Amino acid sequence: MNPTTLPVAVDARDERVFDAVRELLGRQGMQMSMDAVAQQAGCSKQTLYSRYGSKQDLLRRVVQRHVGDASGILLRALRSDDLRASLLQFATDFLEHFNQPHVGQACRLIAADASQFPEEARTLYREGAGALTLHLAEWIETVCRRGLLRHDDPHYMAELLLSMIAGQDFDKQRFHTPHRDDARARRRWAEFSVDGFLRAFAPEPAAVPSTNQHRSFS
Repeated sequence: MNPTTLPVAVDARDERVFDAVRELLGRQGMQMSMDAVAQQAGCSKQTLYSRYGSKQDLLRRVVQRHVGDASGILLRALRSDDLRASLLQFATDFLEHFNQPHVGQACRLIAADASQFPEEARTLYREGAGALTLHLAEWIETVCRRGLLRHDDPHYMAELLLSMIAGQDFDKQRFHTPHRDDARARRRWAEFSVDGFLRAFAPEPAAVPSTNQHRSFS
């Protein structure tokens, strides 16, 4: 995974602004304004524009930070030969994040506003889910080269794994249907999806050299 794709470090002021953006996305979706962010973060709108540029650029930075945190798990996992444990940690963190109430609410509001704010919506997807899938694909390709997974299209493998981890839980939340709303249930699903992925892409067994020898008969 190319470290240059990860976001730069942030300071305390960035953290206040990013926290404000995340909270406002959960309340207002794409209708969120820079005025509201400035008020929530306790700074001026001029400071926001001078430090982050446009609202779209600010959203990009916030999403990059989240993807950077998730990708950091993968980078650390590359140092371990325990593939199942690495994927299970990733899956568990993924599910925990998207089961936070403000995250689910933000996703619903953003989806509802996507047609009205298409550029912002595309930015959020490209820098969020799209970037995470790319990072995961790069990690999977490295794992395949180490012989820990059967080599296949790493981008398809990454998309499949994320779909398996997500399951139908987010749709159930969106339609106010009972879902995996506790850590134990999410852990069981993470184990099920990761184990299914590992079975599907288990390395090919090594070929056993033939031991047949010509026999001489007297």
